[in-house]
Amino acid sequence: MDRSLLGYLYSRYSMAKSKLVDSCIFCKIVKKEAGATILYQDDQVTAFRDTHPVAPTHILIIPNKHIESLNELLDDDKTLIGHMFVIARQIATQEEIHEGGYRIIVNTGPDGGQTVFHLHLHLIGGQRMRHPLG
Repeated sequence: MDRSLLGYLYSRYSMAKSKLVDSCIFCKIVKKEAGATILYQDDQVTAFRDTHPVAPTHILIIPNKHIESLNELLDDDKTLIGHMFVIARQIATQEEIHEGGYRIIVNTGPDGGQTVFHLHLHLIGGQRMRHPLG
């Protein structure tokens, strides 16, 4: 493929990706440009209540940096992902669902049920979970 065409395609891709980040509702929540009931925020992650809960407790935990999905993770993100799970445990304790149990879900891609393309954990609890999921 011609180098000039590759350069053009890469620039178009970069422009489209930057627009995605600019319009990402979760990025706006991190920057406090969109409303959410934030339960926790530090320099790496933000946690807030889901606006369409499927259980009495339904909290989303997101990285502050835009990562589209699990498929976009880099080796450098290992510490961040571990931190997300530690915060999930901390919030489960804070919400008093840690003893009865809770579920952590990560949807990846359209067929996986992902509707917001910014990586996020669903922390769900406060009731007995049902099976099967699919």
